[in-house]
Amino acid sequence: MKASLNWLKRYVPIKSTPEELAEVLPMLGFEVDEVIFKGIPLLEHVVVGEIKSRQQHPDADRLGICQVQVSDNPEDIKQIVCGASNYKVGDRVPVALPGAILPGDFKIKKSKLRGVDSEGMMCSAKELGIGSDSQGLLILSNHPPLGISINDVLKDNDVILDLEKITANRGDCLSHIGLARELSAYYNIELISPLVPDYPYAFANQSNFDNNSFKGIEVKSPNCPLYTAWVIKGVTVKQSPEWLRKDLEAIGLRSVNNIVDITNWIMMDCGQPLHAFDLRKIKGKKLIVRQAQENEVIITLDQKKRTLDPSMTVIADEEKPLVVAGIMGSLDAEVDETTVDLVLESAYFDPVSIRHTSKNLNLSTDSAYRFVRDVNPKGVVDAARRAIKMILDIAGGELVSSGILVGKEPRHDREIEIDPNFVRERCGFDVENAVSIDIFKRLGFLVDSKAFLWKVIVPSFRADITRPIDLVEEFLRIYGTKNIPKSEVMVPGFTRNDDPIARFNHKVVDYLVGQHFDECVHYTLRQEKEINDLYGKNIASYCALDNPLTADHTHVRMSLLPGLWDTINFNQRNGNRITNIFETGRVIQVVNDKPYEVLSVGFAIISKHPHEHEWLKREAVDFYKVKGLILEIASIAGLQKDNIDFKIIENSNLWQNNQSAQAGTLENDKFQIHVGMSNLKLMKQWETQGTIFCGEIFLLPELLKQETLEKRQIKFEPFSTFPASIKDLGLVMDAKIPAETARKKLFIAAKKAVENKFHVEGVTIFDVYQGKGIEEGKKSIAFSIKFRAHDRTLKEEEIMDAFAKTQSNIISEGTFSIRKE
Repeated sequence: MKASLNWLKRYVPIKSTPEELAEVLPMLGFEVDEVIFKGIPLLEHVVVGEIKSRQQHPDADRLGICQVQVSDNPEDIKQIVCGASNYKVGDRVPVALPGAILPGDFKIKKSKLRGVDSEGMMCSAKELGIGSDSQGLLILSNHPPLGISINDVLKDNDVILDLEKITANRGDCLSHIGLARELSAYYNIELISPLVPDYPYAFANQSNFDNNSFKGIEVKSPNCPLYTAWVIKGVTVKQSPEWLRKDLEAIGLRSVNNIVDITNWIMMDCGQPLHAFDLRKIKGKKLIVRQAQENEVIITLDQKKRTLDPSMTVIADEEKPLVVAGIMGSLDAEVDETTVDLVLESAYFDPVSIRHTSKNLNLSTDSAYRFVRDVNPKGVVDAARRAIKMILDIAGGELVSSGILVGKEPRHDREIEIDPNFVRERCGFDVENAVSIDIFKRLGFLVDSKAFLWKVIVPSFRADITRPIDLVEEFLRIYGTKNIPKSEVMVPGFTRNDDPIARFNHKVVDYLVGQHFDECVHYTLRQEKEINDLYGKNIASYCALDNPLTADHTHVRMSLLPGLWDTINFNQRNGNRITNIFETGRVIQVVNDKPYEVLSVGFAIISKHPHEHEWLKREAVDFYKVKGLILEIASIAGLQKDNIDFKIIENSNLWQNNQSAQAGTLENDKFQIHVGMSNLKLMKQWETQGTIFCGEIFLLPELLKQETLEKRQIKFEPFSTFPASIKDLGLVMDAKIPAETARKKLFIAAKKAVENKFHVEGVTIFDVYQGKGIEEGKKSIAFSIKFRAHDRTLKEEEIMDAFAKTQSNIISEGTFSIRKE
């Protein structure tokens, strides 16, 4: 937004320099992107002078020696040598006296020109920085008083403050009055509020319009809680007066005609968008606020044909839409030089609806920008009244009867109770009650401080203030953080290594980067359709935002994998070779209708692309590769890999059935793991190439607490220098039993058999068999069991005894039998 300093000074007579304002506004929450000087800059020692006489320079044909009076004292005469020729005796011109600094850092001092003293310089328009004419002096019209500053004569100068995008919660400051209100509070200068005429209005069912001129308005849309219309007849549409054109042009708006310019001026002045209709072009003489019909078409003022849908609100007559509500009008009802009678609209539209329509139509306007950030409902009628007064003064005409009002204000002033001690506690220093009350009142709040709890009435234009803590923030903002008393702050120092969660993330990043992965960072918000499709609407409701800013960011993410798939798709579409990527972050998981915010690590590996050609064949990615990676990550989290039991995933929207596995539950184990192949149908929707294997682990934060991790720390044990003994064993079991489940149970049976007399170093699988000699529905898995002692070589009797007990233990489990050849 661009704000004119001259415009602001009409409401708050500040004397700060533009440079000071550029420092103050960011402290109030409004970043200044650029300070633009328009017209003549502030020039000291440049005054109005009158040429009293001129003589030819004795040594230069093109120079003249002038006697110039530079004040109302007739004896205050300066001798100035000048090379211009467009002046005459008696002309009043700008005179730069010694000490003046002109644009371009041109310093004026006493000098000699061809041997003649010169006590200053008479200036051209170019030398003052207000034009390109450098051939002659700037001759001042209207005979301005002698000696006054040139800035008091050439008053078209202005300073434009180009503010960066105003935050979504401060729609009240998208206007000159809104910014002036902020500066008024900061500088403690009384705000000069504009006068609002008391033009009457009536509710729609009480209006008394002549049915032959205008039949009224009908609101059918839920997105328009308040709508007003006013009829003005007999206007003359023409060019705007110079002051109005200059105001708009100063802030970058183009002048159209006096009616359109007035509506734009009011919007930039108080923040309320308006729209003027040509009454003659309204079919049926009635305005209808409704939802657009499917594939309904409108040609907007930018001469583009736009197709609407029922989610969009329009202002229509009995035949067609005339305005995309709150955004832009159509060519069918625009005000032009033939317009005589007007209908002036001032309304409040739902911000979410305007945001949706503006985005879907790819149509952003000053009006939409303000409605999206929420205009002041109480300002709807006042803005219309001020515009009517300007129209009658500038364009003539007559206001017909009273205005029509439909609906009611969706928001009013709100009352917030606050304990004055709450302000002190949150600020961290002593604040006198009188100071707090004064600042609240300067912000336009009403304060009843008679009771123990203050009652603060917040005006409707501050929709962002709803809680006591918001009032504390407002106090500090105006009080000034630079005024907070200095005090010694004593806090314990924490580093990244002091936080177990940060340590975990750091170790995971180091590990995966070491495995040739690239790290990604994605937005934590996803779109509604995606969450609904993957998890269902019931689950999605737990992570929906109450007030999303964009249609693509409506829900908190429930997994890191969709973001990784987006990255894969983007890089593949752009021809970038990408194979291994990962991300760490927080997600929402819902278990038994209970949402959890959990830590997550997710990774994706792209298997060989079917159309990829390479000289050296690389090892194909498979389930066991990604399972090994996810188990290492689990180990970094302090989990014992041997205690993690995986189960096959048979029905999932994210994972390919029977090609993926899961382990753990958040409720019981405080972790959950998914690993394997991404759902092939889902990957077609994501338009990714090649098979993608992924892994993701979810961890409750308490699982990574310092004391918990310390208990799980792995302690080093010296390697044994004595040989190991290996025994092979074949087990027959149901074909559906996972091999890993059988391996773990055999490992437990072996450990129980050795009775801590020596160690079972491991149990590994070396063969799986189904077929002849094995009952249908069964399978045989062959294992190697490794025994070793740290202090001696094991004897054959010890080994055989342990092996026999191992077989007995595994058989007693009831699920397995010994394979006999």
